[in-house]
Amino acid sequence: MTWQDPVPFLRGTAWVDEDGRAVRADPAGMARLPWETAQRALLPIGVRLEFTASPGTRAVEIRYRADVPDGPAGLRELAHCFALWEGDTCRHEAFTEPAEEAVVRVSLPGGTGPFTVHPPESQAPVILGLRAVGGTVSPAPPRPRWLVHGDSITEGWLSTRSARSWPAVAGRALGVDPVNLGYAGSARGELAVAQQLAALPADLLTLAFGTNCWSGVPHSAPLLYETTRAFVALVRRGHPDTPLLVLSPLLRPEAESTANALGATLDDLRTAMEDAVRDLAAAGDDRLALLPGRDVLGPGHLADGLHPDDAGHARIAAAVTAAIRDEAAIGVRALSRT
Repeated sequence: MTWQDPVPFLRGTAWVDEDGRAVRADPAGMARLPWETAQRALLPIGVRLEFTASPGTRAVEIRYRADVPDGPAGLRELAHCFALWEGDTCRHEAFTEPAEEAVVRVSLPGGTGPFTVHPPESQAPVILGLRAVGGTVSPAPPRPRWLVHGDSITEGWLSTRSARSWPAVAGRALGVDPVNLGYAGSARGELAVAQQLAALPADLLTLAFGTNCWSGVPHSAPLLYETTRAFVALVRRGHPDTPLLVLSPLLRPEAESTANALGATLDDLRTAMEDAVRDLAAAGDDRLALLPGRDVLGPGHLADGLHPDDAGHARIAAAVTAAIRDEAAIGVRALSRT
C-alpha cells in the first residue's frame, strides 16, 4: 500500500511552517506576537483529517511524527489518541505509545463516510502520510472556512476530547471547516493577531475574546471599547464583507462584580465590548453581529469556575450556531455565499 500525501486530507489548517507543521500563527510574524500566543500557536488545535472511504475499507493507517515529553515518567506514558468521528458520533479511538515517529491503525465502521480523525494535539503531531486498508480513501469535499479566534475556552479547555470543543461542535452543526485560532492565556485583542486574521482566507469569522482582559493583562472599559473597534477594523481590512460574529465574554463568577487593577469588572468589560460592536454595526457594518456571552452558560456548566465542561461547550456551540443561522444577523447569508 502506498502512502498518500496527507495535505489534501487536512482540515482546520491556518499556516504550515518550514518543517511541515500545521501552526496557528504566521511563521513570518511570530516575533510580533506575545510569547504565550506564539507558544500556543505551535500546537495544532483543531487540525484533523477528513476523508471518504470506498465500500469495504476496513481501516486507515496514519504515519506521524510527534514530540515525546521529557518530563516525569508519567508524562512519557501519556498515550496518543486518534479519534474517528462520523458526524456527531465518535466511532472509534486508537491509542499508541509515545514515539517520535509511529504508525497508528484506525478501524472504520463500514460505510463510506465522510469520516474525521482528530489526532492528539498536545504532542504537536505532524501527519506524514495515510493509507487505506482493504480499500481506498479520498479527501472529503471542502467546506466553507470558518476562522474562530479566542482564548483557552475556544481552544477547548476542559472538554474531554478535542472534537467536543465548542468550535468543533458548532462546525459540525453548520457544515463548515472550523479553523481554531484560540490561544490559551492570551486573546486580549492583540492587534498583530487581527492583522494575521485579515490575511487568512475566510468565509465566516467569529471573535470570542475578553475574559483575559480582566486579569491577565488588565484593561479598563474604555480601553477594551477602543481595542475592540481597532481589532474589528483591522480584520475588516482583509475581510470587508465577510460575516463576522463577536461573542462577548462568557460568565466568570469571580470576575463579574470584582474590579481589576484598572477598576473594571468583567461586567464592565463585557458591556464595553458589546457597545463597540453595536456602534460599529450602527455605523454601517451590516455583516457584523453580536452574541452577548453573559447568559450563554450558568455556573453549573463551568468545570473550574472559568472553563466549561462538555455540556458547557455544547451550549456555547448551540448559541453560536443559532446566531450564525439567524437571518436577521449574519446567518444564512454566511453560508449561501460559498
